[in-house]
Amino acid sequence: MTQLDTVWVLGDQLNRAVGALADRKPGDCRVLLVTSEAKISSKRWHRQRLHLVLSAMAHFAAELRAEGFEVDHRRAPTLAAGLHAHRAEYDVSRVIAMEPMSWDGRAMLSGADVELVPNGQFLCHYDDFAAWVGDRSNFKMEDFYRWQRYRLDVLIEPDGEPVGGRWNFDHDNREPPPMDGRAWPQVTRFELDDIDQATVADLGADVWGAPPDGTWPISRDQALIRLDEFVATGLERFGAHEDAMLAGEWKMAHSALSSSMNLGILHPAEIVDAVVAAHRAGTAPLNSVEGFLRQVIGWREYVWGLFWLWMPSFREANGLEANRSVPPAFTGESSTSMACVANAVSHVEHHGYAHHIERLMVLGNLALTAGVNPQAMTDWMWASFVDGAEWVMIPNVVGMALHADGGRMATKPYASGGAYINKMSDSCKGCRYDPKKRVGDDACPFTTLYWDFLARHEEVFAGNHRMARQVAGMRRLSDLPAVRERAVDVLAALDAGDL
Repeated sequence: MTQLDTVWVLGDQLNRAVGALADRKPGDCRVLLVTSEAKISSKRWHRQRLHLVLSAMAHFAAELRAEGFEVDHRRAPTLAAGLHAHRAEYDVSRVIAMEPMSWDGRAMLSGADVELVPNGQFLCHYDDFAAWVGDRSNFKMEDFYRWQRYRLDVLIEPDGEPVGGRWNFDHDNREPPPMDGRAWPQVTRFELDDIDQATVADLGADVWGAPPDGTWPISRDQALIRLDEFVATGLERFGAHEDAMLAGEWKMAHSALSSSMNLGILHPAEIVDAVVAAHRAGTAPLNSVEGFLRQVIGWREYVWGLFWLWMPSFREANGLEANRSVPPAFTGESSTSMACVANAVSHVEHHGYAHHIERLMVLGNLALTAGVNPQAMTDWMWASFVDGAEWVMIPNVVGMALHADGGRMATKPYASGGAYINKMSDSCKGCRYDPKKRVGDDACPFTTLYWDFLARHEEVFAGNHRMARQVAGMRRLSDLPAVRERAVDVLAALDAGDL
């Protein structure tokens, strides 16, 4: 047997053009992919999430074989066991891999005599992010985003000013949901092939959610179709209503590209190029283009950098000492009369997806004000969303949504009462709970818990200048004792699945 290098491709690195596989040709290496039984059994995965990863790996292996590569795609108890079995079966000169996306994965590969090459799936490597942070004690995403725009030359005029004269079009992108019944962009549903069908049949019983229906791209060809249709039908309408929520629209004009980026089958650079080209061609307004690019080259890359900067202690943070379980209304173990929660959970159940405002201001907001344990919430969201991953969920849940990191990532907790949800969604109309009430059986749980949350953590937030007005407002409530008494009942009902 010929001694060859092995290029190990992990399940979220399915890109022929980056990493250790980029410059390889058939015949000069073997390719290893390992499906880990331990990973599959580690969580109660959403069907569409588990199918997406397993099927995408199988399709990528098939594409490499069709190109002429020798591929060893094996199932093993663990990733390490798969590597050991591969080495035992083949005459391997060395094993090379791109840096993993996970902290534990990098530690495992580093300790297994695997040669690592830099991770190329982002526009800013985490070492470059750490260098940008330097010795700063305070930094924020807006500064990083502007630095990214400069260094990548994205929407920058020759004189160094931002196109349109402004860096930020958030003010134009906070419109409430239109109630005119307009149609929203639809996505191509891809036919499930034999690989998909075999994957679905082998998912096992410990999964939840609707079965795969072809919504999520599992190959590069499918991901490119999704990118093209977003630019053609979604980008123009994305900006103004990117923070709005509609019960009957699971994605509105959002791109639904995050899972493809997180698997590696789309690279952020090509997404940026396509979106900027649309603006230059006059088919997409600047507020939509800037708002979308802010998510791709700003927030997504910022989250990636923070993950590596603050791990491993980041994942254990619980600054508010929150220890409540994930509500059964989230997990599907009970229904709920909270219309906004029911709508967001329905989107997750049917698609393994909810857009960022449903995640932050409905699911995250309720978890924050109820005191849900950040690690439990991270695990649930990681397992339940098609774009879930450790590096995604730890910063977004522990840092952003649940304010468990002591305010390092976001100085102000993203807590609100029902008024915000009433403004930005159509859920409150017809809901049994009244967003304007904080006491009484029909008081909105979000409103009750918001004030109770401030009272519970008054000492923590009293010295936070961004929370001074809210804390002062809480102190002025004449019915605060009744609100806190009502909160006890709300939390008990939430735990019992009776809310």
